Amino acid sequence: MNSPHPLALSARYPLYLANAAVETGEWLEVTDKFHLTVVSEVAMAGAAQMEQAIVAAKQAESAMAKLRTYERQAVLRHAEQRFTQRFEELVWILVIEGGKPVTAARAEVKRLISTFALAADAVTQLDRGSVMPLDVTPAAGQYRGMVQRVPVGVCGLISPFNFPLNLAAHKVAPAIAAGCPFILKPASLTPISALVMGEVLAETDLPKGAFSILPSQRQAADRLVTDDRIRLLSFTGSDQVGWDMKARAGRKKVVLELGGNAVVMLEPDTDLDAAMERLITGAFSQAGQVCISVQRILVHHSIYETFRRLFLERVSTLTPADPALESTVIGPMIKHQEALRLKGWIDDAVAAGATLLCGGELNGVMLEASVLENVPDHCQLYRDEAFGPVVILEAYDNFEQGLARMNVTRFGLQAGIYTQNVSHMLQAWDTVQVGGVVINDVPTFRVDNMPYGGVGDSGLGREGIRWAIQDMTEERLLVIRER
Repeated sequence: MNSPHPLALSARYPLYLANAAVETGEWLEVTDKFHLTVVSEVAMAGAAQMEQAIVAAKQAESAMAKLRTYERQAVLRHAEQRFTQRFEELVWILVIEGGKPVTAARAEVKRLISTFALAADAVTQLDRGSVMPLDVTPAAGQYRGMVQRVPVGVCGLISPFNFPLNLAAHKVAPAIAAGCPFILKPASLTPISALVMGEVLAETDLPKGAFSILPSQRQAADRLVTDDRIRLLSFTGSDQVGWDMKARAGRKKVVLELGGNAVVMLEPDTDLDAAMERLITGAFSQAGQVCISVQRILVHHSIYETFRRLFLERVSTLTPADPALESTVIGPMIKHQEALRLKGWIDDAVAAGATLLCGGELNGVMLEASVLENVPDHCQLYRDEAFGPVVILEAYDNFEQGLARMNVTRFGLQAGIYTQNVSHMLQAWDTVQVGGVVINDVPTFRVDNMPYGGVGDSGLGREGIRWAIQDMTEERLLVIRER
């Protein structure tokens, strides 16, 4: 069956080196993740191009720092407008290279546009510094202090495959707003989205060397981790890779967003009908390949049987399908190796005593929506990030026990709790060890201006426009001695 998508990708896409389109002669094949066919090629950067990008970015530091507020805003507004004009093209790139269902692809492009719009607004409202009293002792009576925030310098940005536009935007837009040159290494599985972003930025008046977008193998990209000329590293991806990068990053700032195995708890007063579609979306949208995808659902024992019946009825209507179809919720997993991994985790959990309530079948890169219960804590499916269309159900007896079970994880990105009890809301906020607690919705909720990030193995630092800009700047003190 042929997909109904209207877009034919370009045969080849150049990379962007110091603001300019470059073909290196080395090419990376990009596949349609549903049809598993090669649809395009992108230029690959090697060690030489990475070195050129770092040198150019260092040379651009002063010019980027000197950009006026209106100049930074103009770049961001231009990107916002051009992404809007190229909306449908971007949607279908996501469908083809990422296997993202078309409805989810539209949502991501809208968020891309919103992220640049938020950055364009934020750049006019930045906390650029403050005046502080230094005359706090007689000896310092003649002194006055002022603090300004200045760009940290060159930023190394590494973005993932699952949101190749918007998660890249959460690094790129704040860097522009902060006045930092940057080098972006997009995911090798989904590089075209970022290269289109490069096309748009190349249309602006950013100083030469202000940006490079370099698809590359890990060895070349590792310079972004180890080179001291890179002053900040921002990485989104697996926890094993992220913490290894931090250990090798040297003196630079490091921001890590590393995913998790998000949990949502349903109290007895939950409106199950109202919650059901949000739970289905939170667990299975984009084949569960979302770092805050619902992986565990804790249900109070008094409503457990009813919930399980209703949930399984709804899950049984989900069928993995062509992401180009409007009706598709679950598309392909990003590659066969990942689908096999998760299928293995499901099988291992069942062998350890778990009950497979539905799903579990794998057809190529298409894994059925899967629901299990009685999964032992030691199983990888329980303790690690599934990153696929699978959910674990678990009953609990009382609120305190439920909170304790929410914290049985090495991750801590976001969690959701359905309750009408304000005291329980506040207790959860104080108790659950995550970066964000979402009340009466799934932990998959995210708005692009909120502080977003985790604790434990889920990462370090926060994304979200204002918080990212703050990470990309640092304080510089001025002391004046008055006569």
